[in-house]
Amino acid sequence: MTTTSYQTPLNSRYSSKEMQFNFSDQKKFSTWRKLWLLLAESEKELGLNITDEQLDEMRQNIDKIDFQLAAEEEKKLRHDVMAHVHTFGACCPKAAPIIHLGATSCYVGDNTDLIQLRDGIDILLPKVARCISRLAKFADQYKDLPTLGFTHLQPAQLTTVGKRACLWIQELVMDEQNLRETRNNLRFRGVKGTTGTQASFLQLFEGEHDKVKQLDAKVTAKAGFQRSYAVTGQTYTRKVDADVICRLSSLGATAHKIATDIRLLASRKEIEEPFESTQIGSSAMAYKRNPMRCERICSLARHLISLVQSPLNTAAVQWMERTLDDSANRRITLAEGFLTADAVLQTLQNVTEGMVVYPKVIGRHIANELPFMATENFIMAMVKAGGDRQECHEQIRVLSHQAGDKVKMEGMDNDLIERIKANPYFAPIHAELDKLMDPATFVGRAPQQVEEFLTGEVYPILEPYKGQLEGSVALAV
Repeated sequence: MTTTSYQTPLNSRYSSKEMQFNFSDQKKFSTWRKLWLLLAESEKELGLNITDEQLDEMRQNIDKIDFQLAAEEEKKLRHDVMAHVHTFGACCPKAAPIIHLGATSCYVGDNTDLIQLRDGIDILLPKVARCISRLAKFADQYKDLPTLGFTHLQPAQLTTVGKRACLWIQELVMDEQNLRETRNNLRFRGVKGTTGTQASFLQLFEGEHDKVKQLDAKVTAKAGFQRSYAVTGQTYTRKVDADVICRLSSLGATAHKIATDIRLLASRKEIEEPFESTQIGSSAMAYKRNPMRCERICSLARHLISLVQSPLNTAAVQWMERTLDDSANRRITLAEGFLTADAVLQTLQNVTEGMVVYPKVIGRHIANELPFMATENFIMAMVKAGGDRQECHEQIRVLSHQAGDKVKMEGMDNDLIERIKANPYFAPIHAELDKLMDPATFVGRAPQQVEEFLTGEVYPILEPYKGQLEGSVALAV
């Protein structure tokens, strides 16, 4: 590894080797060569004068790329595709005359990009499923554990730890569906020529339109796509890139929300991300247990969310059949989008595999707030015992404010229950207070909702990923 030039942290610190390879030069340029081979094979099948010897020569040199020669050619020609045409031809002298026959640069460039987008989504989808799977197990385990709900980041009615996790899962399920739909909707650019009219191929086949259509269909199928875009300019529409990165940015928003919730809960000491025995939380404060993994998720997700502006702006300014002001931009944005999404999911899986819950702390926080939340129950119980609703409400109001002052002004524990027990007005329900204060009676259908959600929506989503959900993630740093 070089230490004297910039290397993206997405490679050196965060993303997986498989995603790094998907956007590597080796994958890119060997795919170019495969596409030249598929084109030549299909042209031969449709009657052009291409020999088996030429095709065999191309097959034998798909992965044997002289990158130094290619760099020298590009410096001389100022054209990356022609540099690689010459480099491929140098090791395939017999095939050199028919390499890139009838094609424009975007035949290899755009079609390879589409293959990388497809393969990148195929790498991400099982990782989304693994995060869903880990959180589903967590939600089921803690479906009955009451915890304070929050609205406006203020204590609200109780929910359960498992039900809150289902809110996270629901968004990941939406991301899985969005990515799967995007992957299934991806098409091949196909064999379209310089401005998308297929004029060069129509000339090669001497005006036989049907053979040109067959050529497009053959190459598309050989490349693993069911369909190609019916019309293109020189490029496939850059709205495709925008749609893909939008889906990844949306995944970033999901991950940011999950990690933020965990960070907030960690500050309350209710839930923590994994913390290793030798891990240091602060160089100065030795006691610290900072949620660095969730902070990393938020940091990377923020970058991922921001990337969507670039392909949208690119799609907006593609003049007529194309301009080249998309090229340098896309080299960065597409790869970074997938590498960042990959890094986010790797880290999120690591977090969800080792979250620690502290029920006693959660219970103490409930105890501090539940007396106020239970006041409606007290009023209903008093009315059933023959009391007057309005009078009871006033009694509760006065005692609640007194208890609130103790908490806010003196930093004392909430003593509302003790005040109610000491007040003879509430004697008819003194024996019921403990039952009326049982946190489990305040969570509504949360446990049942968890079971219904997991059974009805989550487990069916995970079914196609059987065999891909095993294994854990160990972070590099």
